Amino acid sequence: MILPYLEKKGDIILGGLFSLHDTVVEPSLTFTSKPPPTECTRFNFRTFRWMQTMIFAIEEINREGKLLPNITLGYKLYDSCSNPHQALKAAMELLGIQNASVTDGKAKQSICKGGVPAVIGDGGSTQSLVVARFFGVFHVSQVSYFSSCACLSDKKEFPAFLRTMPSDIFQVDALIQLVKHFGWTWVGVIAGDDAYGREGANIFANEVRKLGACVALHDIIPKNRAPEVISSIISNIRSSGARVILVFAVEQDAAALFDEALRLGLDGIQWLASEAWSTAAVLSTPKKYFSILQGSMGFAIRRVQIPGLRDFLLRLHPSNPDAVNDPFLIPFWEEVFQCSLSEGRVKPPCTGAEDLRTVTNIYSDVSQLRISYNVYKAVYAIGYALRSVGGCEDGKGPFALQTCANAQSVQPWQLLHYLKQVKYFNSFGDEITFDENGDPAAMYDLVNWQLRPSGGIDFVTVGKFDETVKDGQRKLRIQSEDIVWNGNKTQVPLSVCSNICPPGTRKSIRPNFPICCHDCVVCTAGEISNQTDAIECTRCLPEFWSNDERTACIPKEVEFLSFSDTMGITLMAISLMGSFCTCVVVFVFFYHRSTPVVRANNSELSFLLLFSLTLCFLCSLTFIGRPSEWSCMLRRTAFGITFVLCISCILGKTIMVLMAFKASQPGSRVMKWFGPAQQKAIISLCTLVQVLICTVWLIVAPPTPHQLIPPKSAVVLLLCDVGSLVAFSLVLGYIGLLACLCLVLAFLARKLPDNFNEARFITFSMLIFCAVWVAFVPAYISSPGKYSTVTEVFAILASSYGLLGCIFAPKCYLILFKPEKNTRKHLMSRMDKF
Repeated sequence: MILPYLEKKGDIILGGLFSLHDTVVEPSLTFTSKPPPTECTRFNFRTFRWMQTMIFAIEEINREGKLLPNITLGYKLYDSCSNPHQALKAAMELLGIQNASVTDGKAKQSICKGGVPAVIGDGGSTQSLVVARFFGVFHVSQVSYFSSCACLSDKKEFPAFLRTMPSDIFQVDALIQLVKHFGWTWVGVIAGDDAYGREGANIFANEVRKLGACVALHDIIPKNRAPEVISSIISNIRSSGARVILVFAVEQDAAALFDEALRLGLDGIQWLASEAWSTAAVLSTPKKYFSILQGSMGFAIRRVQIPGLRDFLLRLHPSNPDAVNDPFLIPFWEEVFQCSLSEGRVKPPCTGAEDLRTVTNIYSDVSQLRISYNVYKAVYAIGYALRSVGGCEDGKGPFALQTCANAQSVQPWQLLHYLKQVKYFNSFGDEITFDENGDPAAMYDLVNWQLRPSGGIDFVTVGKFDETVKDGQRKLRIQSEDIVWNGNKTQVPLSVCSNICPPGTRKSIRPNFPICCHDCVVCTAGEISNQTDAIECTRCLPEFWSNDERTACIPKEVEFLSFSDTMGITLMAISLMGSFCTCVVVFVFFYHRSTPVVRANNSELSFLLLFSLTLCFLCSLTFIGRPSEWSCMLRRTAFGITFVLCISCILGKTIMVLMAFKASQPGSRVMKWFGPAQQKAIISLCTLVQVLICTVWLIVAPPTPHQLIPPKSAVVLLLCDVGSLVAFSLVLGYIGLLACLCLVLAFLARKLPDNFNEARFITFSMLIFCAVWVAFVPAYISSPGKYSTVTEVFAILASSYGLLGCIFAPKCYLILFKPEKNTRKHLMSRMDKF
């Protein structure tokens, strides 16, 4: 059966394929009789306008006569019913093939005699995929006005396919730029179950992942638009948590999705529209969609106002003479006015007074001439190609050894050659050309669906995308302040799997989740992040540490044993208390200097020992405060010299005790060789040795301030470096040597008769001294930071208190509380017993 078509004769006939109906009723096949004719339903006013635009462009070229003088264009237009099978049948009839095989030589001859040299259409990518393969076999030029599937750019598979609609590759590029611009990382994709939807959605999903974002869901709207399947898609949208959803589908599939979304109460979604429905009146006109689609955004090809087109569209009427041969006018008229032009219909009969000027619908709305403009450009592109054919000179044809063709008898392959080379500027200032893939330059308007105060949707242009810009320039330009988002909001919607990680944290990927789903982990101490959604934290330089918020590196706090901190104040108080106690002892001894207790133990040595103990207490103060060159040198040398002086005095007292009892033996002349002068000499000599060690130390490698910067600590430790470890060891070793010698001598003299137990007290004091300093060594090595200094100060104070307490506390007790024992008589009675 021959399909219905609209035809007008001319010197050259252009074919046209338009999906005037949205669906085809599938007949019930019994396989016992011939199938009934195909029945197309749901007349599409928008597509009918596209068909009328093709007729308008052809008649405009014929009327003006400038582009193709002496040539009249005709047309032969078919309804493909949005069905690939129907489109293929129409394509075969356009080439004059009904019953012959396409491989039959007679079929190819029939194309030359009765076929069209070029076809405009089809609109849907699915239909174009089928007919493009067919037209490619015969090199019949096909210029599509709405097929955007990237797969159609393959010239090996579709050698004769061109289009005035940019490839989805560019549309996806624009959508990716949009997602990147607004920082959406969790985006859903819903595609129509056709070549356009599946191919475009797959490219978008792949590019989104390359961007570092994630696809929250990727669902398909079935062609039968089963409610239960679409309902499950709505459930997936809810459970995904995505707030931005791209619908890559034709308007009919999108309408089915939004109908179900309305029924199930899905709201709060920012819808992104693919070009197929970004300005579709079937979605923007019904008020029921306003609540969910207000604020939607999408890319649309450039809009123009074609002069005279509206009047041309409104000229149609069944009473016009040319309406007799128009098989598409009747269903259009009946659908617009809901009347019947034939008898026996359910609808009331038409009166003949109906006028398209009295109604407003998608067909007569010329405010968004985008696809219509593509149809207009396609007609003129073929017209310019035909002019190039007619302007060719013999011997300079497109193929070697061939002459130029006659425009009125042009062969399809000849026209295809010139069509690929078309390049001109039209009356709207646009350059019309095709690249090596047959694709036009990609330029889009970013449109935002905004509600008018009076009701209705306005497509407000809020940005531009131009694929032709030079490198270094932005392809996408957006006026963000002009955008109204879903819910009539002005704030950009947030669509992320996880909350944005604030500065001071980093993203930590959740196991078994997409990369966009993460937890926010606070940067560890010493690391910072000063931007949102940081992938990793940055470690501060060694001299710096992170602040409490982990957002900036600040200089590390310098730590040392300070007079202002609790530990420093405590040690200073203990030191001053020790000095005070020593001064009290000096006062007591001086006041009772004539008593036997004071005189019996060489008062000069006692006062010198008390003086050295005072210095020992006070030298601990040099370890407190900010280390400097002078304080570092002073603390080490003062400590070494004062302690040697103190131990030397004790050594002198110990030797004196031993010598005193040796001298008491008959004939002994020991005291002659160990008098006060010899005692002073021993003390001076012992101290001089330490002075020499310290002098050499200060000259060769003196102690200096040193910054210790632990990598995992928030403080810089300001310490005194010993300079020369050998010298420091000699100082400590020398003090230890004298202390051990003193301990041995005191231990030997511990049982000698002495009223005041001098040797025994010295033994106890030296035991405490040695115990403190033996314990000091491991404690000092293991103490961190300023606590090593605290350990050293503690050892100084503990040993000083030990000496003061063990040697002088018993004497003070006798002097102050047992004065009856502080007599010569009591002393002599002890000696007599001995």
